[in-house]
Amino acid sequence: MGQLLVVDAANTVGSQPDGWWRDRAGAVTRLRDALAALADGATQVVLVVEGAARGVPGVDGVRVVAAAGSGDDTIVDVVAAASVPCVVVTSDRQLRERVTALGAQVHGPRSLPRW
Repeated sequence: MGQLLVVDAANTVGSQPDGWWRDRAGAVTRLRDALAALADGATQVVLVVEGAARGVPGVDGVRVVAAAGSGDDTIVDVVAAASVPCVVVTSDRQLRERVTALGAQVHGPRSLPRW
């Protein structure tokens, strides 16, 4: 059956005070590459990007979804359309409420490997 890991890129990258604001696309690229190690036959990974990171492409194991508008709305749409259990990585309280109402579990950014 497997699961879907949906990562709020902006929120997750923003949780690390490492100068990400100077190169948002570069920070999201590093996160994407770290997430690729989590993809396996049982876990699919979706990284939702917005703003300056919209041009970051997907790689083997990580599907990148560029939000046309709100990243949070896009994450909710991905979770709502999923046919497998979802885990959403974010620390956004409002997003947490929206996706748990759809049955998703939520973990904070620190649950991910260091990127």
